[in-house]
Amino acid sequence: MNADPAAQLRLLDLQAADTELAQLAHRRATLPQLAALASRERQGAELHHEVVDAETRLGDVEAEQQRLEREVETVRAREARDEQRLQAGGLPAKELEGLQHELASLRRRRGTLEDEVLEVMEQREDLDAAVAGLRGRAQDLATERAALESERDASFAEIDAAGEQRRRDRSAVAAEIPPDLLALYEKAREHGGGVGASALRQRRCGACHIELSGSELAAARHAAPEAVLRCDNCRGILVRTADSGL
Repeated sequence: MNADPAAQLRLLDLQAADTELAQLAHRRATLPQLAALASRERQGAELHHEVVDAETRLGDVEAEQQRLEREVETVRAREARDEQRLQAGGLPAKELEGLQHELASLRRRRGTLEDEVLEVMEQREDLDAAVAGLRGRAQDLATERAALESERDASFAEIDAAGEQRRRDRSAVAAEIPPDLLALYEKAREHGGGVGASALRQRRCGACHIELSGSELAAARHAAPEAVLRCDNCRGILVRTADSGL
C-alpha cells in the first residue's frame, strides 16, 4: 500500500490519541476509590449481618425479660392474696400451715425470678451497648462510602471530560487520513493490542521494540517515501521519521 508520507505521520497522532484513550479507560476502571468502595461494601455486608444477629439476640433478651417480669408480677399477686388471707385469720390450723408453706415457696420463687431478671437486664445492657456500637460503625462506614463515592464521581467526571475531548481530537485526525490507510491502521491496532502504528526510531519498531534485521533495513532504505512499511514481527505500521536511522 502507498500513502502520502504526511498522512503516514498523522498515524502517529492518531495512535497517540488512541493510546491516551486506552489509558483513560484503564484509569477509570482502576480508580483506587473503586477498590476502596468494594472493600467497604464487603465490610458493610458483614456488619449488616452482625447488626441483625445482635438485634435478634437483643430482641430475645427483651422478650425473656418481659416474660420474667410478668411471672414476677403473677407471683407477687398470689403472695398478696395469700397475705390477705393470712391477715384475715380464722383459718384452720392445717390450712394455715399450708398457706404459710405456700407463702414461703412464693417468696423463694419470687427471689429466684428477680435474680433472673437482674441477670437478663445485665445481658440487655451489654447487648444494647453492642448494638449501639455496631450501628455507630455502620454509620461511620456509610460516611466513608459517601466520601469515596463523591471522590469517584469527581474522578469519573474529569476522566470522561478528558476522554470526550480526546475523542473529538481523534475524529479530527482520522478525517485527514485516507480511508484505506485508516482501515489498515484499525486492523493492525486490533491485532496489536491497541497499537496499530509506531515510529521507526534508531532502526527499532516503536511498538515491539525489536530492531529490524539487515534485510528489513535494506528494504526500508530503498522503499519509496509513499510505501507503507510493516513490522515483520508485530505487523504494526512503521512510520519513518528523521530519527529512523535508515
